[in-house]
Amino acid sequence: MNAVTRRAALAGAAALSLAAGAHAQAKFPEKPIRLIIPWAAGGPADGGFRILAESVSQKLGQPVVVENKGGAAGVLGALALQEAKPDGYTLCQMHMGMLRQPLLNPQLKYDPIKDLTYILQITGFVMGVVVRAEAPWKTLPELLAYAKANPGKLNWGTLGIGSTQHLAMERIGMAQGLSWTHAPYRGTADTLRALLGGEIDFASESSGWAPMVMAGKLRLLAVFTARRAKRFPDVPTVRELGLEVVVESPGGLVGPPGMDPAVVKVLADAFRAAAQEPRHVEFLARLDQPLILLDGPAYRAEMTKTLEQERELLRRLKLLPA
Repeated sequence: MNAVTRRAALAGAAALSLAAGAHAQAKFPEKPIRLIIPWAAGGPADGGFRILAESVSQKLGQPVVVENKGGAAGVLGALALQEAKPDGYTLCQMHMGMLRQPLLNPQLKYDPIKDLTYILQITGFVMGVVVRAEAPWKTLPELLAYAKANPGKLNWGTLGIGSTQHLAMERIGMAQGLSWTHAPYRGTADTLRALLGGEIDFASESSGWAPMVMAGKLRLLAVFTARRAKRFPDVPTVRELGLEVVVESPGGLVGPPGMDPAVVKVLADAFRAAAQEPRHVEFLARLDQPLILLDGPAYRAEMTKTLEQERELLRRLKLLPA
């Protein structure tokens, strides 16, 4: 084969490869996409992803159907992905619990790095401590002082055992030597309903509380982020109160392991565009959530580092299984 013929053959092969990739992208999707939200309906992750699902449905020409699978500390979505075909038609909201729970529960056999396809990081979640508006505690130090003076009397809630919100508050409790009762719920919305209904005394939750704080139904005592929340500039961070607990909790979109990169690109492009649309940006602003867009490889790399940090944190808190 002469040089000219060889070059022509290579060019033809490259063209066929590009055409195949383009065909895969053009072909997908051909049917509705299932988007699992591993929390009960009504929380911040659910609200944001429903906005994204509606926009992506229009962009891709196929329905993106939201399915809530709350409970089990938020890992039901990750477990569903292990049984799903890697064809892009089953996706899930990613959160820190899906990364952390296999460290806490040896019965969970999925690897949070190897057994998920990372598609796009979208945001981070603002966590805070809230009480009912009529509660006697005006500040977090007042709440902690009451807990210390009344061991075992306070009940508090989060969206699940081993969740970011749970561990953040347990770190405070352990540092202060407090005794109280944690009540896990199926999602942020359920936790806040329990708080408003008087089932619990306070909640450590992500910023689904923001509208209720704005409406005067709840009081925000402190936030776990490194900086104060923009809409609540008078509310201190936990670190400002002398407690070295800072929580930045990333969230995004993942799929089953082994997805076709061409399909991943279609989904990432659609969700990235949807995430930047005014309706979604305004939703994030209402909850003081930042827009943090990272493509799949960068998202996976960040979660790989975070997994080791989580392992070390759980070890220090003596929460790793023996």
